[in-house]
Amino acid sequence: MKRKLLYLSVLFTALFATTLSAKVTFKEAPNVMQRVVPGQSGDKILSYYAVLKGPQKSIVNVSTTKNVFVNNQMYNLYRNPFFRDFFGQGFGQRYHKVPKRLERKMYALGSGVIVTSNGYIVTNNHVVANASKIKVTITGENKTYTAKIVGRDPKTDIAVIKIDAKGLTPIKFANSSNLKVGDIVFAIGDPFGIGKSTSAGIVSALNKNQVGINQYENFIQTDASINPGNSGGALVDSRGDLIGINSAIITRSGGNNGIGFAIPSNMVKRIALALINNGKIQRGFLGVSITNLSKGLKSIYKSDHGAFVLSVEKNKPAYKAGIRRGDLILSVDGKTIKDANSLKNIIGSFKPNKVITVKIENENNKIKTFKVKLAKMPGSTLAIGKTNNLINGLKVTELDKQVRYNYQIPKKVQGVLVVNVENNSKADTMGFQRGDVIIQINSQHIKSLEDYDNALKNLKKGIIYVQRRNFVIPLAYTAGKNK
Repeated sequence: MKRKLLYLSVLFTALFATTLSAKVTFKEAPNVMQRVVPGQSGDKILSYYAVLKGPQKSIVNVSTTKNVFVNNQMYNLYRNPFFRDFFGQGFGQRYHKVPKRLERKMYALGSGVIVTSNGYIVTNNHVVANASKIKVTITGENKTYTAKIVGRDPKTDIAVIKIDAKGLTPIKFANSSNLKVGDIVFAIGDPFGIGKSTSAGIVSALNKNQVGINQYENFIQTDASINPGNSGGALVDSRGDLIGINSAIITRSGGNNGIGFAIPSNMVKRIALALINNGKIQRGFLGVSITNLSKGLKSIYKSDHGAFVLSVEKNKPAYKAGIRRGDLILSVDGKTIKDANSLKNIIGSFKPNKVITVKIENENNKIKTFKVKLAKMPGSTLAIGKTNNLINGLKVTELDKQVRYNYQIPKKVQGVLVVNVENNSKADTMGFQRGDVIIQINSQHIKSLEDYDNALKNLKKGIIYVQRRNFVIPLAYTAGKNK
């Protein structure tokens, strides 16, 4: 009896296994018949030398000098009650003559990419931001060029600088929207001024956002090594054409961990052209606070994509058009909005006053279309050192959030910030210092670059008031003198 039961059990198992195997099939790869061995002929090797020779000529080293302020320990020492009591009250009175902060020079290195034959170079904003001097060297040339900032866009980390040169080799721009994950790429830079450095890899991911590096993010992720000093260098495809500007890496050790980010060439081209032509970036402004469509919200709406409107600023473009809280923005000018970042990047690519078509789904699942005339984004005039010819050698910038944070300027202080004063210039002779905030010119209070320009436009002579740390200092101004 036991033998019969064992026989039936084995038979049932065999039949069940046969039935199961008949229903499940796996897709089989073709059998490997042969292997391709590079250089198997004996006189050939697989190489990208010819491809990379061209773009390597377009890469430069960018070295900067930045003036930074550090706390003066002697200032705190003189104010210490213990030392005042020990050395006498005269000791404590000396701190009035000791500066609270000391100016120090900081040196940094990065890379850049030549984009025109007459000397325009694209790099990262963080490479040249707040630099008092910018030097550019090209491998193979003994000459070092002094560069000036044409324009900066901190929100995308793109900057354009210019050197006085002709006959340079500009890089060719590729269409970054054609990229696919798995494409072979090369990161090229001149990180330490000792010559070009090239690393190879693939495109690991596309459209990476919420990385927390820039305000506008649409990164190309790559495992090609982007080493320290490669910021501002080129990411090129297997043809040697530019697909991105190397921007950042994610690392715990300071070295390369295989996660690097590059700004797509299409974004670079658009921003660079605007900076070269206008010296600033002006972005469209919709006036909404948005977030991504959560799982819970997807059960309410028919659409499975879009940017969810959290709030609408009163009397701003979206409000005037009829867009309200709870609307799901599905498309702009026919372009699908996948998420909140997608909407932010698309709106940011438009100029102020452009009329766009916005398609939404409301809480009642009704699809509506609105015509919206975009406004100018607050603070979107570029935070760049702007030269005013009336005050030779002076560069100023507006006080946006990033500038206030960098220089620790309180919100109550209104004006324009002095970011550079050239030695022996009119501005230097007048007594301007880097870090001054111009708060008033004669009786006109200064709140923007426009106020600054208007106040100086026809001014023959007057008083320019600057706030220097906690003090207001008057500087005498006379047009045409002290140059």
